[in-house]
Amino acid sequence: MAETLWFNYSAKKSDYYLYCHNILFLFLIFSLVPLPLVFVEMMKSLGFHKYKIQPKVSLSFSEMFKCYKDVMRMFVLVVGPLQLVSYPSVKMIGIQTGLPLPSVWEILSQLTVYFMIEDYTNYWIHRFLHCKWGYENIHRVHHEFAAPIGFAAPYAHWLEILILGIPSFLGPAIAPGHMITFWLWIALRQIEAIETHSGYDFPWAPTRFIPFYGGADYHDYHHYVGEQSQSNFASVFTYCDYIYGTDKGYRYHKKVLRKLKEQSKANGAQNGASYYVPTQDLKSE
Repeated sequence: MAETLWFNYSAKKSDYYLYCHNILFLFLIFSLVPLPLVFVEMMKSLGFHKYKIQPKVSLSFSEMFKCYKDVMRMFVLVVGPLQLVSYPSVKMIGIQTGLPLPSVWEILSQLTVYFMIEDYTNYWIHRFLHCKWGYENIHRVHHEFAAPIGFAAPYAHWLEILILGIPSFLGPAIAPGHMITFWLWIALRQIEAIETHSGYDFPWAPTRFIPFYGGADYHDYHHYVGEQSQSNFASVFTYCDYIYGTDKGYRYHKKVLRKLKEQSKANGAQNGASYYVPTQDLKSE
């Protein structure tokens, strides 16, 4: 049935036209997926504020909308054109558009490989972007949000957008699959990025069940420390930071938070959703 639907839809469409669906998917993801987070941020009376990682930081609707407008400007000037001109490389690596469709197992295994390759290569590029030159000239734009929001996930310097496109492309280049798998990869990677920039650590998030997954709390710490951060560089998982020793500041931070919460409970104080250790204390670590 799925193959019949795919054939009826794709048979008379060029491969280039199918590939350009990514532009529509990215526009919808950038525009719609962060909206529930905006609603949660604005409607504090609903009780979700207790899950906010940096509860003392609050952005107005106009500030969040300005971020969205900046993201859309980069989308029109950089992301969209990049998708339009990158088709020859996709054709070269052998992305398929015909039948048969891949099995669910094949799609899941390839997506796993894509995430792991992207995470590893992104880790090293991200570390480079935190050197003095990389941060001051490129990466500081993304760190304008010390307390990230969903719309800020793709908010970056135009050169960073181009550079970080390389890790996203490496997985499909090494293990090429079907166009449907490629669509899913691009969509899921952006949705994951929006979640890690959400600013909220929801206990019911299904990603909590993924082994070695970082999540919003993990990446939020990286934004909080900012330029001084030498911790939590990985985009998705935590194993690279653990292997290369770049999660020590974060682990120290969590250790101090546990002590603060224990002291607050002992004193009968009301706990907020989270605490943050002063940056100068982390820098010494």
